[in-house]
Amino acid sequence: MSARAPGALVRTDPDRGLTAAEVAERHASGRANDAPDPRSRSLQDIVRANIVTSFNLVIGILWALMFIAQAPVQDTLFGFIIVINSGIGIIQEYRAKRTLERLSLVGEAKPVVRRDGADVEVRAAAVVLDDVIVLRTGDQIVVDGAILEEQGLEIDESLLTGEADPVAKDAGDEALSGSFVVSGSGLMQATRVGADSYATRLASEARRFTVTRSELMGSIMRFVRVMSYILIPVGALLFWSQWQATPDWQTALTGTVAGVVTMIPEGLVLLTSVAMAVAVVRLGRQRALVQEMPAVEVLARVDVVCVDKTGTLTEPGMQLQDVVILDPGAPVDAALGALGAADDNPNPTQAAVAAAYAPPDAGWHCDAAVPFSSARKWSAARFGAHGWWVLGAPEMLLADGDPERAKADALAGAGARVLLLARSADGCAPDPDTGAGAHAPAALLVINQRLRGDVADTVAYFLDQQVNLKVISGDSPATVGAIARQAGIPGAEDPYDARGLPEDREAMAEALDTHSVFGRVTPAQKRAMVGALQSRGHTVAMTGDGVNDVLALKDADLGIAMGSGAGATRAVAQIVLLDNRFAVMPSVVAEGRRVLGNIERVSDLFLTKSFYALVLAVLTGIATLPFPFLPRHLTVISALTIGVPAFFIALMPNKARFRPGFFARVLSFAIPSGVICAAGAFTSYYAALATTGSVTEARVSATLTLAIMTLYVLYLVARPMDPLRWLIVAMMAAGFVVVLFVPWLSDFYALDLGADPRSGEAVVIGAAGCAALWATRGLVTRWRAARGVAVGTGDVA
Repeated sequence: MSARAPGALVRTDPDRGLTAAEVAERHASGRANDAPDPRSRSLQDIVRANIVTSFNLVIGILWALMFIAQAPVQDTLFGFIIVINSGIGIIQEYRAKRTLERLSLVGEAKPVVRRDGADVEVRAAAVVLDDVIVLRTGDQIVVDGAILEEQGLEIDESLLTGEADPVAKDAGDEALSGSFVVSGSGLMQATRVGADSYATRLASEARRFTVTRSELMGSIMRFVRVMSYILIPVGALLFWSQWQATPDWQTALTGTVAGVVTMIPEGLVLLTSVAMAVAVVRLGRQRALVQEMPAVEVLARVDVVCVDKTGTLTEPGMQLQDVVILDPGAPVDAALGALGAADDNPNPTQAAVAAAYAPPDAGWHCDAAVPFSSARKWSAARFGAHGWWVLGAPEMLLADGDPERAKADALAGAGARVLLLARSADGCAPDPDTGAGAHAPAALLVINQRLRGDVADTVAYFLDQQVNLKVISGDSPATVGAIARQAGIPGAEDPYDARGLPEDREAMAEALDTHSVFGRVTPAQKRAMVGALQSRGHTVAMTGDGVNDVLALKDADLGIAMGSGAGATRAVAQIVLLDNRFAVMPSVVAEGRRVLGNIERVSDLFLTKSFYALVLAVLTGIATLPFPFLPRHLTVISALTIGVPAFFIALMPNKARFRPGFFARVLSFAIPSGVICAAGAFTSYYAALATTGSVTEARVSATLTLAIMTLYVLYLVARPMDPLRWLIVAMMAAGFVVVLFVPWLSDFYALDLGADPRSGEAVVIGAAGCAALWATRGLVTRWRAARGVAVGTGDVA
């Protein structure tokens, strides 16, 4: 086949589709839909991103300076942080990438293509140019194409254009990838695939890998930028003072590097990324596919979860439980059998009808139809001389005062889905734009829905965690209220009919604050309700499985789709529950809270270090003294009081509820703690220097004092204590004791205590510093409580 411009159409036979040979030829020539996922990075990209960082650049420069200054190898150990940090980051991120890819194969949308006259389901990447694609309600359109045939086909292009109203498509019209079918069916021929398709071009700019795009990372990176600006003048001051206080430039440079390198929280960004990557792997084991890593952080902040009733609170699948005849003379059985057989791609309700009734004789052939729409909440079909028949929600087809409406409401109050079967009046054809028209009620259909067995426990968990639940459904308010009541959702006894929901956002938000259960909600209203909740400061998670949920899922802070749902919902959601179990949600939320709670703990450690390093550098620069530490001293303190324990703490269980004000809380602890640690260490150093006149002995005293105080900071951060946390703190303290008293280690790190009487003073000063840290922690906690600020991790009220 000759080359042609993307988008040009050479019509494929819609009944046969492509042959196997034609498909193979297109794969071989690169005309398949195998564009890389912009949300995923290759191994090469992961390696590059973890090695080429601002942290590594700064530390690498400082490391090089130490070699220029011909410093002992012990004082260059901090440089190996580059290797360790990069290696851990690469391993964890690649592990998360493999987990995502493996789960994505299970959860991805699989289009149906027609090849050699047969309809087959294939991966989206296997679609080739000129493939004939079968379109069904709920399908995500994965390539650009031209409509060949249609039956009431309506496509939602809101993800591309922002327009919420579905667009009716006729033969010859263009359909763009990234849109989805909301009603009807049809055939489409692929005209642009892979990198040429509209959605891929859009996604390459809008949906790149987002490991660092989060509020948590944003706060940390802002701090890093501020410290980078401060580092330059402080480093210059420190170098000048060291040059004045030491005999040569090499010694001055060594002292400057020791002060500057400690100011950099080099492991904090790494630990945040690693914690998120580990969360992705853990959730993957529970069959929850996290499609964007920042979703892990959003999980912790969610305080409102909006759930659909069908498929989320209730068991999948439906059964026709009863048919209440309203017109004894109407051919109800034949009409229901015909309606059940009229749609090749029925929704769950139509499938329940089709399962209960056999197709009627040939006299009931469907020759025209209006497909079901979530906005209309009814469908219709014409069967020759038998005329038009309508099937839909009683509230949409019956007036409030009709006696049939009262019967429908009574049946819905027991928790069943109720539909009305009606026969259109002679000469009155239902129209998707103007309505169902005049019709005569024939029967009420009672569709059985059962509450999932684990929903009540899941609801109880959310309520205990102070997460509000909002049930938002297209079903009758009475039906939704009955199911919500069984689930134990507060406010279920007062369901709200969304047909009376105000359009004004503020008024809508007020209704959402005072009600928990909403019925007869349209897709546009679901989206507006998410926006109204967000306008009140809520962080909203939205769960759903149908095409009517797509807009709300996209706008929610966290979109959660069911694995068996429409391809469109899985495509826009940040998390996909592959086993369709709402009961997984507590684990999902708990994982997010674990990440945020533990990152707050390790941030306390890293930022305390940055502040004590900053204060020590300034004090030393002003006093024009040799820097109180060699690089090796701060390396061993950082490793034992921050680096090693931080990795354990970041991955520990943590059930603490999310509290706003993460960074303010961290600073309120880190700044005073850093100042106290710096003051204690400098006091110990200055006292020893004034008494002995030996810089070497004074540095040992300062190191001992700082180690005691930072180990106490580790204890404060690790609280509330349990056996594992006690073990970590004890092992770190024991590690420092080993360094002090094992001769070859004390020589290696220049920490030989010998018979120095200054060691006792260093311990006393360290103990006094610990007392000051304890008192400051209590003052900070009380200050927060008095101002209504949430208590931080490990605080004692």
